[in-house]
Amino acid sequence: MAAAFSCPVFFPSTFSYNGNRYHGRIKIKINATSSTKVKTLNEIAGAGKGSSSLATSTEINHLSQEQIRQRIPTKKQLVDPYRQGLIIERGVGYRQTVVVRSYEVGPYKTATLESLLNLFQETALNHVWMSGLLSNGFGATHGMVRNNLIWVVSRMQVQVDHYPIWGEVLEIDTWVGASGKNGMRRDWLIRSQATGITYARATSTWVMMNEKTRRLSKMPEEVRDEISPWFIDKRAINEDVPEKIVKLDDNARYVNSDLKPKRSDLDMNHHVNNVKYVRWMLEVIDKALPSIYINSLKFHINLKIITTSFFLQTIPDKFLESHQLSGIVLEYRRECGSSDRVQSLCQPDEDETLTNGVEQSLLKNMVLTPRIMEGNGYLGPLDVKSYGYTHLLQIKGDSKNEEIVRGRTRWRKTLSTLPYSS
Repeated sequence: MAAAFSCPVFFPSTFSYNGNRYHGRIKIKINATSSTKVKTLNEIAGAGKGSSSLATSTEINHLSQEQIRQRIPTKKQLVDPYRQGLIIERGVGYRQTVVVRSYEVGPYKTATLESLLNLFQETALNHVWMSGLLSNGFGATHGMVRNNLIWVVSRMQVQVDHYPIWGEVLEIDTWVGASGKNGMRRDWLIRSQATGITYARATSTWVMMNEKTRRLSKMPEEVRDEISPWFIDKRAINEDVPEKIVKLDDNARYVNSDLKPKRSDLDMNHHVNNVKYVRWMLEVIDKALPSIYINSLKFHINLKIITTSFFLQTIPDKFLESHQLSGIVLEYRRECGSSDRVQSLCQPDEDETLTNGVEQSLLKNMVLTPRIMEGNGYLGPLDVKSYGYTHLLQIKGDSKNEEIVRGRTRWRKTLSTLPYSS
């Protein structure tokens, strides 16, 4: 009886394009028995002609250097070994396994809010990548590129129950569904691979914009035909009636008018990335903190200077250790470019006056925000379980201001222990 065996064989591969040489290797797995006739390399290469999935020299001549380097699939892929991704949900959803890296966490070794938002964006793009529909745009399909269309997010909601820790292995699921006649919904779930517990969930609504005119566009039928087979009737967040976000004005408690986009803030669609918007929204209150302390002394002459210094040094740590950002809702109104001047406004849900001492007012109304983006989103009042803030980013114009995004944030006391699945 012949013995069976399996042996992987690697062959070096080199080809030239536009004067540049590209190197790689080809892996061939040989399954055979001891009685199998061994063929020469030339015979093996000849047998593969016409049936090999590798690009021929003719196909390579039609590829750009960018396409060669990116290796964008032209057909649906079920597994992506490079990104640790695979297709799920009966062939239309996507799951990616990621490890929380050191540059994605803050001082408490927990993932930052900014890192979670970036993971949402990355997995969404990788989902389109695996579908075989990705063209050369920022998540745009072939039909979208032919119609000069790009995706823009119109609304996003994130709920965070627990923040992942450094080195933790996560599974991120994402899928898409219909949103009205011309929109698309995309949802996400983040859970711990070790415990199976869901840490965060998010939902978003996307519409199309003409890349040249920068105006919103209806969804062409050819694009609908591309993406509709991927739609799932499933929601990560059940929201019967979307929360209405009121528009703030110049009377908002916290205002920062010193914001200017940098080139590094722009994405591949040449507008400010939505993650940057969140950072601007959360940074506004920090610039107001010194004036809050100083002005409060005018109403409390008996308050010792040393007491104020104590609060300046210890309140931030207490906030960070005891509270966390638990939810955010964003409503996008227009895009922001590199030449725009941006103003950030923020208003607490309760605006209590200083009547019972500066300690009570500061603990209820003051927020330290940049640290949110730098570690775990910890923040909030020390004496209440939940607290909310309304936000607005707007472009400062000579005659009028134009809204960029409205937002709502919720904060709550940090859970002392992390539950484990039974």
